[in-house]
Amino acid sequence: MDGKRVLVTGGAGFIGSNLANHLSETNDVVVVDNGYLGTPENLDRTVEFHERSVLEDDLPTDVDVVFHLAALSSYAMHEDDPTTGARVNVEGFVNVVEQAREDGCDTVIYASTSSIYGNQTEPSPEDMPVDVNTGYEASKLARERYAEYFANHYDLNMAGMRFFSVYQGYGGAEGHKGEYANVIAQFADDLANGESPVIYGDGTQTRDFTHVSDIVRGMVLAAEHELTGVYNLGTGEAYDFNTVVELLNEELGTEIEPEYVENPIPDSVYVHDTCADYAKINEATGWEPEIDFKEGIRRVCSGY
Repeated sequence: MDGKRVLVTGGAGFIGSNLANHLSETNDVVVVDNGYLGTPENLDRTVEFHERSVLEDDLPTDVDVVFHLAALSSYAMHEDDPTTGARVNVEGFVNVVEQAREDGCDTVIYASTSSIYGNQTEPSPEDMPVDVNTGYEASKLARERYAEYFANHYDLNMAGMRFFSVYQGYGGAEGHKGEYANVIAQFADDLANGESPVIYGDGTQTRDFTHVSDIVRGMVLAAEHELTGVYNLGTGEAYDFNTVVELLNEELGTEIEPEYVENPIPDSVYVHDTCADYAKINEATGWEPEIDFKEGIRRVCSGY
Protein backbone atom coordinates (compact mmCIF):
# COMPACT_ATOMS: atom_id res chain seq x y z
CA MET A 1 0.00 0.00 0.00
CA ASP A 2 2.28 2.69 -1.32
CA GLY A 3 1.46 5.11 -4.12
CA LYS A 4 -2.04 3.65 -4.62
CA ARG A 5 -5.38 5.38 -5.10
CA VAL A 6 -7.68 4.11 -2.38
CA LEU A 7 -11.38 4.53 -1.56
CA VAL A 8 -12.58 4.20 2.04
CA THR A 9 -16.36 4.17 2.43
CA GLY A 10 -17.55 5.19 5.86
CA GLY A 11 -14.12 6.78 5.97
CA ALA A 12 -15.04 9.70 8.22
CA GLY A 13 -16.22 7.35 10.98
CA PHE A 14 -14.26 5.80 13.82
CA ILE A 15 -12.46 2.89 12.17
CA GLY A 16 -12.65 4.39 8.68
CA SER A 17 -10.90 7.63 9.57
CA ASN A 18 -8.13 5.80 11.40
CA LEU A 19 -7.60 3.73 8.26
CA ALA A 20 -7.87 6.68 5.85
CA ASN A 21 -5.43 8.83 7.82
CA HIS A 22 -2.93 5.96 8.07
CA LEU A 23 -3.12 5.22 4.34
CA SER A 24 -2.89 8.90 3.38
CA GLU A 25 0.72 9.00 4.55
CA THR A 26 1.81 7.14 1.39
CA ASN A 27 -1.32 6.89 -0.79
CA ASP A 28 -3.96 9.02 -2.52
CA VAL A 29 -7.02 8.46 -0.32
CA VAL A 30 -10.63 9.25 -1.18
CA VAL A 31 -13.36 9.03 1.46
CA VAL A 32 -17.11 8.64 0.96
CA ASP A 33 -19.27 9.18 4.05
CA ASN A 34 -22.84 10.42 4.49
CA GLY A 35 -22.12 12.00 7.87
CA TYR A 36 -24.47 9.81 9.90
CA LEU A 37 -21.76 8.44 12.21
CA GLY A 38 -18.76 10.18 10.68
CA THR A 39 -17.40 13.69 10.51
CA PRO A 40 -14.76 15.17 8.18
CA GLU A 41 -13.14 16.64 11.29
CA ASN A 42 -11.71 13.16 11.87
CA LEU A 43 -9.73 13.31 8.63
CA ASP A 44 -6.31 14.68 7.78
CA ARG A 45 -6.24 17.52 5.27
CA THR A 46 -4.63 15.34 2.62
CA VAL A 47 -7.70 13.05 2.45
CA GLU A 48 -10.22 13.82 -0.32
CA PHE A 49 -13.69 13.87 1.29
CA HIS A 50 -17.05 13.36 -0.43
CA GLU A 51 -20.28 13.62 1.58
CA ARG A 52 -22.11 10.92 -0.36
CA SER A 53 -24.21 7.81 0.26
CA VAL A 54 -23.00 4.37 -0.80
CA LEU A 55 -26.41 3.95 -2.44
CA GLU A 56 -25.67 6.65 -5.02
CA ASP A 57 -24.49 6.33 -8.61
CA ASP A 58 -21.20 7.70 -9.96
CA LEU A 59 -19.17 7.18 -6.80
CA PRO A 60 -15.38 7.83 -6.94
CA THR A 61 -14.55 4.16 -7.48
CA ASP A 62 -11.74 4.60 -10.02
CA VAL A 63 -9.24 3.29 -7.49
CA ASP A 64 -6.76 0.45 -6.94
CA VAL A 65 -8.30 -0.75 -3.65
CA VAL A 66 -11.67 -0.30 -1.94
CA PHE A 67 -12.04 -0.52 1.83
CA HIS A 68 -15.79 -0.75 2.40
CA LEU A 69 -16.62 0.14 6.01
CA ALA A 70 -19.85 2.10 5.51
CA ALA A 71 -22.66 0.49 7.49
CA LEU A 72 -25.38 0.90 10.04
CA SER A 73 -23.23 -0.76 12.61
CA SER A 74 -25.31 -1.82 15.59
CA TYR A 75 -28.24 -3.96 16.66
CA ALA A 76 -30.25 -0.90 17.72
CA MET A 77 -29.86 0.91 14.39
CA HIS A 78 -31.21 -2.09 12.51
CA GLU A 79 -34.11 -2.78 14.80
CA ASP A 80 -35.20 0.85 14.51
CA ASP A 81 -35.38 0.54 10.72
CA PRO A 82 -34.62 -2.94 9.27
CA THR A 83 -35.35 -1.88 5.69
CA THR A 84 -32.86 0.99 5.75
CA GLY A 85 -30.36 -1.27 7.49
CA ALA A 86 -30.57 -3.82 4.70
CA ARG A 87 -30.36 -1.16 2.00
CA VAL A 88 -27.25 0.47 3.43
CA ASN A 89 -25.42 -2.68 4.53
CA VAL A 90 -26.30 -4.99 1.64
CA GLU A 91 -27.41 -2.90 -1.34
CA GLY A 92 -24.80 -0.26 -0.54
CA PHE A 93 -22.08 -2.91 -0.47
CA VAL A 94 -23.13 -4.42 -3.81
CA ASN A 95 -23.45 -0.95 -5.34
CA VAL A 96 -19.93 0.10 -4.35
CA VAL A 97 -18.29 -3.18 -5.39
CA GLU A 98 -20.09 -3.24 -8.74
CA GLN A 99 -19.07 0.33 -9.55
CA ALA A 100 -15.48 -0.40 -8.50
CA ARG A 101 -15.43 -3.55 -10.63
CA GLU A 102 -16.65 -1.63 -13.67
CA ASP A 103 -13.88 0.92 -13.06
CA GLY A 104 -11.23 -1.81 -13.04
CA CYS A 105 -10.64 -2.26 -9.31
CA ASP A 106 -10.04 -5.90 -8.35
CA THR A 107 -9.37 -5.70 -4.57
CA VAL A 108 -12.01 -5.03 -1.91
CA ILE A 109 -11.59 -5.27 1.86
CA TYR A 110 -14.90 -5.00 3.69
CA ALA A 111 -16.27 -4.99 7.22
CA SER A 112 -18.16 -8.01 8.48
CA THR A 113 -18.78 -8.79 12.15
CA SER A 114 -17.87 -11.24 14.89
CA SER A 115 -21.43 -11.03 16.25
CA ILE A 116 -22.49 -13.94 14.03
CA TYR A 117 -20.49 -16.33 16.24
CA GLY A 118 -22.94 -15.75 19.08
CA ASN A 119 -21.81 -16.46 22.65
CA GLN A 120 -18.33 -17.96 22.61
CA THR A 121 -15.93 -18.13 25.53
CA GLU A 122 -13.39 -20.11 23.49
CA PRO A 123 -11.64 -18.61 20.42
CA SER A 124 -13.97 -18.72 17.39
CA PRO A 125 -12.47 -19.92 14.08
CA GLU A 126 -13.89 -18.67 10.79
CA ASP A 127 -15.12 -22.11 9.70
CA MET A 128 -17.36 -22.73 12.72
CA PRO A 129 -21.14 -22.84 12.14
CA VAL A 130 -22.83 -19.47 12.58
CA ASP A 131 -26.40 -18.36 13.20
CA VAL A 132 -28.18 -15.11 12.48
CA ASN A 133 -30.30 -13.66 15.30
CA THR A 134 -30.48 -9.97 14.35
CA GLY A 135 -30.95 -7.84 11.26
CA TYR A 136 -27.44 -6.46 11.74
CA GLU A 137 -25.92 -9.96 11.67
CA ALA A 138 -28.06 -10.92 8.66
CA SER A 139 -26.82 -7.90 6.71
CA LYS A 140 -23.17 -8.66 7.40
CA LEU A 141 -23.55 -12.34 6.51
CA ALA A 142 -25.27 -11.25 3.29
CA ARG A 143 -22.19 -9.17 2.51
CA GLU A 144 -20.04 -12.26 2.88
CA ARG A 145 -22.23 -14.18 0.43
CA TYR A 146 -22.21 -11.36 -2.12
CA ALA A 147 -18.44 -11.14 -1.72
CA GLU A 148 -18.23 -14.85 -2.48
CA TYR A 149 -20.26 -14.20 -5.63
CA PHE A 150 -17.97 -11.37 -6.76
CA ALA A 151 -14.89 -13.49 -6.07
CA ASN A 152 -16.19 -16.57 -7.89
CA HIS A 153 -17.96 -14.88 -10.80
CA TYR A 154 -15.59 -11.97 -11.48
CA ASP A 155 -12.33 -13.20 -9.90
CA LEU A 156 -12.10 -10.23 -7.54
CA ASN A 157 -10.05 -10.27 -4.35
CA MET A 158 -12.75 -9.99 -1.67
CA ALA A 159 -11.64 -10.11 1.98
CA GLY A 160 -14.21 -9.81 4.78
CA MET A 161 -12.89 -8.71 8.16
CA ARG A 162 -14.83 -10.03 11.13
CA PHE A 163 -13.96 -7.30 13.63
CA PHE A 164 -14.09 -8.08 17.30
CA SER A 165 -14.77 -5.32 19.85
CA VAL A 166 -12.84 -2.35 18.41
CA TYR A 167 -11.88 0.55 20.68
CA GLN A 168 -9.73 3.66 20.86
CA GLY A 169 -11.36 6.02 23.35
CA TYR A 170 -12.91 9.47 23.13
CA GLY A 171 -9.46 11.00 22.72
CA GLY A 172 -9.40 9.53 19.21
CA ALA A 173 -11.86 9.38 16.34
CA GLU A 174 -14.30 7.39 18.50
CA GLY A 175 -15.38 10.52 20.34
CA HIS A 176 -18.23 11.46 17.99
CA LYS A 177 -19.95 8.07 18.34
CA GLY A 178 -21.37 8.82 21.78
CA GLU A 179 -23.72 6.04 22.88
CA TYR A 180 -22.53 3.87 19.98
CA ALA A 181 -18.89 3.98 21.08
CA ASN A 182 -17.17 0.96 22.58
CA VAL A 183 -17.91 0.42 26.28
CA ILE A 184 -14.25 1.08 27.13
CA ALA A 185 -14.57 4.61 25.76
CA GLN A 186 -17.90 5.19 27.50
CA PHE A 187 -16.75 3.76 30.84
CA ALA A 188 -13.50 5.75 30.79
CA ASP A 189 -15.30 9.01 30.07
CA ASP A 190 -17.82 8.40 32.84
CA LEU A 191 -15.11 7.63 35.41
CA ALA A 192 -12.94 10.58 34.35
CA ASN A 193 -15.95 12.85 34.87
CA GLY A 194 -16.80 11.41 38.29
CA GLU A 195 -19.80 9.38 37.11
CA SER A 196 -20.66 5.71 37.56
CA PRO A 197 -20.43 3.70 34.34
CA VAL A 198 -23.66 1.83 33.57
CA ILE A 199 -23.30 -1.92 33.04
CA TYR A 200 -26.03 -4.10 31.59
CA GLY A 201 -26.57 -7.15 33.79
CA ASP A 202 -23.93 -8.26 36.29
CA GLY A 203 -20.79 -7.29 34.36
CA THR A 204 -19.61 -10.85 33.73
CA GLN A 205 -20.08 -10.55 29.96
CA THR A 206 -16.78 -10.63 28.08
CA ARG A 207 -15.40 -9.08 24.90
CA ASP A 208 -12.30 -9.59 22.82
CA PHE A 209 -11.28 -5.92 22.90
CA THR A 210 -9.07 -5.07 19.92
CA HIS A 211 -7.33 -1.72 19.52
CA VAL A 212 -8.16 0.16 16.32
CA SER A 213 -4.50 0.40 15.32
CA ASP A 214 -4.32 -3.40 15.12
CA ILE A 215 -7.54 -3.44 13.09
CA VAL A 216 -6.11 -0.92 10.62
CA ARG A 217 -2.90 -2.90 10.23
CA GLY A 218 -4.88 -6.08 9.59
CA MET A 219 -6.96 -4.47 6.84
CA VAL A 220 -3.88 -3.06 5.12
CA LEU A 221 -2.17 -6.45 5.19
CA ALA A 222 -5.29 -8.08 3.74
CA ALA A 223 -5.14 -5.65 0.82
CA GLU A 224 -1.41 -6.07 0.29
CA HIS A 225 -1.78 -9.86 0.19
CA GLU A 226 -4.91 -9.62 -2.05
CA LEU A 227 -6.80 -11.98 0.23
CA THR A 228 -10.16 -13.58 -0.48
CA GLY A 229 -12.46 -15.10 2.15
CA VAL A 230 -13.34 -14.11 5.71
CA TYR A 231 -10.81 -13.39 8.44
CA ASN A 232 -11.04 -12.66 12.16
CA LEU A 233 -9.36 -9.57 13.56
CA GLY A 234 -9.22 -10.00 17.33
CA THR A 235 -6.69 -10.67 20.07
CA GLY A 236 -7.70 -14.15 21.24
CA GLU A 237 -8.15 -12.80 24.80
CA ALA A 238 -11.36 -11.65 26.48
CA TYR A 239 -12.06 -9.43 29.50
CA ASP A 240 -15.29 -8.98 31.43
CA PHE A 241 -16.86 -5.58 31.95
CA ASN A 242 -16.18 -5.60 35.69
CA THR A 243 -12.47 -6.01 34.98
CA VAL A 244 -12.61 -3.19 32.43
CA VAL A 245 -14.01 -0.81 35.08
CA GLU A 246 -11.43 -2.01 37.61
CA LEU A 247 -8.50 -1.39 35.24
CA LEU A 248 -9.86 2.00 34.16
CA ASN A 249 -10.26 3.07 37.79
CA GLU A 250 -6.69 1.99 38.45
CA GLU A 251 -5.31 3.91 35.46
CA LEU A 252 -7.37 7.04 36.12
CA GLY A 253 -6.75 7.04 39.87
CA THR A 254 -10.47 6.87 40.61
CA GLU A 255 -12.53 4.60 42.85
CA ILE A 256 -16.02 4.72 41.37
CA GLU A 257 -18.34 1.73 41.44
CA PRO A 258 -20.40 0.91 38.34
CA GLU A 259 -24.20 1.04 38.26
CA TYR A 260 -25.83 -2.25 37.26
CA VAL A 261 -29.10 -2.12 35.32
CA GLU A 262 -31.32 -4.66 33.62
CA ASN A 263 -30.17 -5.44 30.10
CA PRO A 264 -32.62 -3.82 27.62
CA ILE A 265 -31.45 -6.18 24.85
CA PRO A 266 -33.27 -9.54 24.90
CA ASP A 267 -31.20 -12.52 26.11
CA SER A 268 -32.09 -14.35 22.91
CA VAL A 269 -30.05 -11.91 20.81
CA TYR A 270 -27.54 -10.41 23.27
CA VAL A 271 -24.01 -11.62 22.65
CA HIS A 272 -22.61 -12.31 26.12
CA ASP A 273 -19.09 -13.44 25.23
CA THR A 274 -16.72 -13.08 22.27
CA CYS A 275 -13.20 -14.33 21.58
CA ALA A 276 -11.26 -14.51 18.32
CA ASP A 277 -9.17 -17.23 16.78
CA TYR A 278 -6.84 -15.18 14.55
CA ALA A 279 -4.77 -18.10 13.23
CA LYS A 280 -6.08 -17.71 9.67
CA ILE A 281 -5.06 -14.07 9.18
CA ASN A 282 -1.79 -14.80 10.96
CA GLU A 283 -0.98 -17.64 8.58
CA ALA A 284 -1.93 -15.58 5.52
CA THR A 285 -0.16 -12.33 6.41
CA GLY A 286 1.77 -12.70 9.67
CA TRP A 287 -0.68 -10.37 11.44
CA GLU A 288 -0.96 -10.57 15.20
CA PRO A 289 -2.16 -8.00 17.73
CA GLU A 290 0.51 -5.60 18.99
CA ILE A 291 -1.46 -3.56 21.55
CA ASP A 292 -2.07 -5.63 24.69
CA PHE A 293 -5.09 -4.78 26.80
CA LYS A 294 -3.33 -2.85 29.57
CA GLU A 295 -1.49 -0.75 27.00
CA GLY A 296 -4.81 -0.11 25.27
CA ILE A 297 -6.36 1.00 28.56
CA ARG A 298 -3.41 3.32 29.14
CA ARG A 299 -3.90 4.89 25.71
CA VAL A 300 -7.64 5.38 26.25
CA CYS A 301 -7.00 7.12 29.58
CA SER A 302 -3.99 9.21 28.50
CA GLY A 303 -6.22 12.02 27.23
CA TYR A 304 -7.63 12.56 30.69
